[in-house]
Amino acid sequence: MNTHKRADLKKKKRVVVKIGSSSLHHEETGKTNYPKMERLVRELCDIHNQGMDVCLVSSGAIAVGRQSIGLTERPDNISTKQACAAVGQARLMMTYQRMFSEYNQITGQVLMTKNTMVDNVARKNAQNTLEELFRMGVIPVVNENDTVSTYEMRFGDNDSLSAIVTSLVEADLLILLSDIDGLFTDDPRQNPNAKLVTYVDHIDERLENMAKESTGSDVGTGGMATKLIAAKIATLSGADMIIANGKDVGVLHQIIEGEEIGTFFAANKDEDFYLADFIEESME
Repeated sequence: MNTHKRADLKKKKRVVVKIGSSSLHHEETGKTNYPKMERLVRELCDIHNQGMDVCLVSSGAIAVGRQSIGLTERPDNISTKQACAAVGQARLMMTYQRMFSEYNQITGQVLMTKNTMVDNVARKNAQNTLEELFRMGVIPVVNENDTVSTYEMRFGDNDSLSAIVTSLVEADLLILLSDIDGLFTDDPRQNPNAKLVTYVDHIDERLENMAKESTGSDVGTGGMATKLIAAKIATLSGADMIIANGKDVGVLHQIIEGEEIGTFFAANKDEDFYLADFIEESME
C-alpha cells in the first residue's frame, strides 16, 4: 500500500512545500544558507516544469531579520519579533525573487494571519488570490504575517500554516521539510533505539503520544506535535503528507519520484471537516 501510494506522487496536480527556519540557515552561525536556498528554488522550479502547481510556505523572516539587525539570540517579546520580521520578510522575499527569476519563474508573496482563515471573506479572498496565481503559473511564497499578528499564533514554524494552505487551495500533496527524518517511535535525539515510522494510514492517540514537543534548534519553533496537527489538517482535507529531512533539499525530486523517504501520511478525506472550526479549536 505504501509503495503504491508513493509511486502515485508523480501524478499529483498541486503540491505545497514547507521549509523551516532551521533548514535555511547554517547551524553554526544562524546565518542564511544561500546555496541551499538556491537548490530549493531549483527543485521547486523543476517540479513546476513537470506540470504541477507549486506553493512554497517558507519560514525564516524573523531569523533573517534577527541576523540583519545583529541580534545573537532569538527574541522573546512580540514587538522585537515583529520588528525582526519586518526587516527579514522583505529581505527573504527579495532573495527568493532573485533566485526564482534565474529560472525564468515568477513568484509572489502571500502573507496570512489567523484572521485570514477564520474570517469567511478574508479566507475566500486569500483562496481566490492563490488560485489566480496558480492560473498565471506563479509560485506563491506564503508566510505568516508576523509584523501585524498580535495573536502569537505559533503556527509551529509554519507547519500548521502549510497544512492550512494545503486545505485552502485543495492541494493533493504537502511536503514538510524539517530538521528530522520523519516521525519516530521516540525522540531520536534522546533514544538511539527510536525507529522511523515510514507510513501512517490513520492518526490515532498512540501516534499523538509519540509526538513530543522537542526541537534541536533555536532558529525554528516547530516540534513533532505541530507536525501531527499539520498531518491531521492535510489528510482530513484530502491530501497526502510527507515529513522529510530538509538537510538536502534534493529529497524533493526523490519524493516526487516515489522513493521511500521520511514519513508518509495517507490522505483520509473527511467531508465533514471544516477548516475554520479546526483552527479556532486548536489555536485558541
